Amino acid sequence: MTTRDPQAPQLARLAALIADETRAACLLALLDGRAWTAGELARHAGVAASTLSEHLGKLVAGGLLAEERQGRHRYVRLADARVAQLVEDLAAQVDPRDVVRPRGLRESSAGSAMARGRTCYDHLAGRLGIAVTEALTLRGLLRQDTGFALTDTGLEWFAASGIALDRGGRRPLARACLDWTERRPHLAGAAGAALCRHLLERGWCVRIGSGRAVKVTPAGERALADLLGVRATALR
Repeated sequence: MTTRDPQAPQLARLAALIADETRAACLLALLDGRAWTAGELARHAGVAASTLSEHLGKLVAGGLLAEERQGRHRYVRLADARVAQLVEDLAAQVDPRDVVRPRGLRESSAGSAMARGRTCYDHLAGRLGIAVTEALTLRGLLRQDTGFALTDTGLEWFAASGIALDRGGRRPLARACLDWTERRPHLAGAAGAALCRHLLERGWCVRIGSGRAVKVTPAGERALADLLGVRATALR
């Protein structure tokens, strides 16, 4: 007699929760790390507000989203970094040959911007994220040979650069996150989040529109060249 794994029903429910195009679109949009209103997500997913509300209820009940209300508005965000990792890891498994080609110049430009640089929940992704990760590795600040880990020199570099690292929680200091456009790992974890936050707060990186895409400013190009030797051409 075969004993079924007790996790099987929960895994099946989780998979079914994500296996809907509208809910998947919401989860991907929320990878920008910010809170969205139900109306914003409905417009993004191209569905009626009543339809979207039902989907959000399922995602909240399933523990993938957290919600809060302010006045008449209902805001939702990804429940935590583990959910973001799950969504990004699943997205990285999609064969790029199966992705629908962008329709028109606007969609094509948006896709190019996302590939150049974007936030993956709270860290950098795209060519920007890869360029920064490779620079950290080449300078001996990050090790990738035995899994992602900051070196002692890397810890000193973060401190000297004024980038505070949160080392008190259960979140790993450094973690590899497979980039779904570049097909290579970029830096996630507490260090990735701190670095992304530092670049945004300094104005070295700015968001493009209301989505996940970001771009490096001229001041950011100079700063990344000085701090990590990243060439400006790798950021454009």
